[in-house]
Amino acid sequence: MDTAILAPALALITWTLIVWAWMYALRIPAMKAAGINPDDARHPGSLNTLPESARSVADNYNHLHEQPTVFYALVFYTQLAGTSSGTLVTLAWSYFGLRVVHSLVQNTVNRVMVRFSVFALSSLVLIAMTVLNLLQM
Repeated sequence: MDTAILAPALALITWTLIVWAWMYALRIPAMKAAGINPDDARHPGSLNTLPESARSVADNYNHLHEQPTVFYALVFYTQLAGTSSGTLVTLAWSYFGLRVVHSLVQNTVNRVMVRFSVFALSSLVLIAMTVLNLLQM
């Protein structure tokens, strides 16, 4: 059984964990510098006083748990349905690459229109993957 379609999903999981480490590498020192007690961070918005760099990476970590869930479902559907093709594998790797670019933009320069453009392109990749799977039903 060819499992090439699963590799981009594992790559995105790995990237998500890298961003998780990046988030805490920035967040913990920023909380200490701001004198924030960890117990004060129980509620959404309680860390809004942190520097933008720490908040952006945390926002990106959250984003990696939103739209990519559709990607994971598509990849696993593709594998289980046996509809994988070179085109779908290429699209899956493209999606992974676009999500990494999105993260790097958000976690560094954080230009909204650049981020949005990358997000829109990654959404089109998901649509193409969905359509290709639908055509093989």
